[in-house]
Amino acid sequence: MIVASIGAIIRGFVDGVIVLNDTYEILWYDVDADIHLDIELGLNFIDLFPCSHEQIITNGKFPLTVTEKKLMMEVKKFTMDHDYFILCIEETTNLTLNLKNRLFCLEKIVDTLNEGVMMSDHEGKIILYNDAQEKLEGLESREIIGKHLWSVYNYNPQYSEHKHTFKTGKPIFSRYRAHSTINGVPKYVNYSTFPIKKDGEMIAVFSLSTNESNLKDRLHQTIELKRQAVHSESNNRPNKNGTSFTFDHIKGTSLALKNLIHEAETISVHNTDVLIVGETGTGKELFAQSMHNHSPRAERPFVAINCAAIPETLLESTLFGTVKGAFTGAANQMGLFEFAKNGTLFLDEINSMPVTLQSKLMRVLQERLVRRVGSNEVTPVECTVISASNEDPEKLIEEGRMRLDLFYRIAPTSLYITPLRERTEDILFFIDYFLHTFQKKFNKQVPALSKTLLSMLLQYHWPGNTRELEHLIENLIIRFGDTEQAIDVEHLPAYIRGKIITDQPNKNKQKEMKKHPFKSIFSNSQEHYIQKVLDETEGNISKAAKKLGITRQSLQYHIKKHGLRKQ
Repeated sequence: MIVASIGAIIRGFVDGVIVLNDTYEILWYDVDADIHLDIELGLNFIDLFPCSHEQIITNGKFPLTVTEKKLMMEVKKFTMDHDYFILCIEETTNLTLNLKNRLFCLEKIVDTLNEGVMMSDHEGKIILYNDAQEKLEGLESREIIGKHLWSVYNYNPQYSEHKHTFKTGKPIFSRYRAHSTINGVPKYVNYSTFPIKKDGEMIAVFSLSTNESNLKDRLHQTIELKRQAVHSESNNRPNKNGTSFTFDHIKGTSLALKNLIHEAETISVHNTDVLIVGETGTGKELFAQSMHNHSPRAERPFVAINCAAIPETLLESTLFGTVKGAFTGAANQMGLFEFAKNGTLFLDEINSMPVTLQSKLMRVLQERLVRRVGSNEVTPVECTVISASNEDPEKLIEEGRMRLDLFYRIAPTSLYITPLRERTEDILFFIDYFLHTFQKKFNKQVPALSKTLLSMLLQYHWPGNTRELEHLIENLIIRFGDTEQAIDVEHLPAYIRGKIITDQPNKNKQKEMKKHPFKSIFSNSQEHYIQKVLDETEGNISKAAKKLGITRQSLQYHIKKHGLRKQ
């Protein structure tokens, strides 16, 4: 029967289908069991349900309530030997069945979020732009939906972060940038960008944004008052909350450091969980303690634990606590989450936490409930959690050493401490600062560093950052003799002298740069340089590779990577 075939095809798109003849008798039907329609073949539909001939004949939509379920009936008419009516049924109250209603609800939820949400498709066109994003950037969704990102924000498409994420499938974490301006004033937002995959294929990219500009304006006076209060307290009494440092103890003169301190002060006022990312020796715990002392929880406990220093078998019981009998020797012992109470728990080197334990930590942070090992009872968690990692979270996630969902939980806000090598003015500051500090400590008067040694220290990589520089200056003062005239290279400890000297640019390196000019240029200029050489050699791969100082295979890779042309 052809009407049954047509009905079966339509059934795949709706919750139910009923086919009627021109006298409204039921010829065929297929309806979800959850809807509970009491129907039989041959019966008259109008006699069974509260509807009229006009509602069916007009071929429109009409609502129908059956056994307290609200249905939407859409009538489709077709003619063969007779007129037939197909009733397409959608249940409007069951979100599990009705995908359109689920989508509608999800869109409403997105529009009520305080965070800005923007999504683009495979072409880079904006397909979602919620109300919060409008307020953050001063744009209107009706004017930009369907347009390319680069045309809305006026930038070169090759620099599109959404295109990069769509191509690589890798998220971009915690960027701080102004994409739009209002009356000439840039609107800065803190945002992260994530890929969306379905059945292993990329289908879209979305960004989550938070406002920074308005927050800083509103809290400027509060932050300043809080700084003065903390400074006054630190001068008049010792800290009894388990800390030793405030923001006044963070030294340095670079703009990057000052901006980071200001950002940390702003965040700390809100008692939000934070992830601090920085290399070894950059002062992650110094920032964590300072943020605690700057927060409304300053009078509460600050509890710190180094996740790399405790064996995996003990870390779980240390964090969550135990009950008597949970394992041999176990006693009733509260964990650090309970011990921190409504203060701050600092999880240092969280990148060393085993993946098996990360899922349990994620549940505690999500539910804010902790269950001791061996217990069925749960205890509310009230503390703020500050985590620290000495490795890039993106790298950890890519290598499978950190769960992506854990990152979302520990890093609603992130702080990235710039390494010392990228803050030359701070290297100079700390050299003078530590010279003064250790002269006073050892009661020794020493001259300034020689120009040769100072130049070497400024060009050194400083893998240990400020901590390494502090230990080095202390060693220099200890090793300096009272009768000597200057602190020079010879006073460097043997363990670091070779590394510092090796780190210096020399004539051999300069010759190497001339011999291999390709390796001496900045990465963002490679594309233009390779194309220039290809043009000069008329597309001869062997000649071009020789002139660039790289292999043929490497050159072929760069040509394909940058989409370059050969003559």
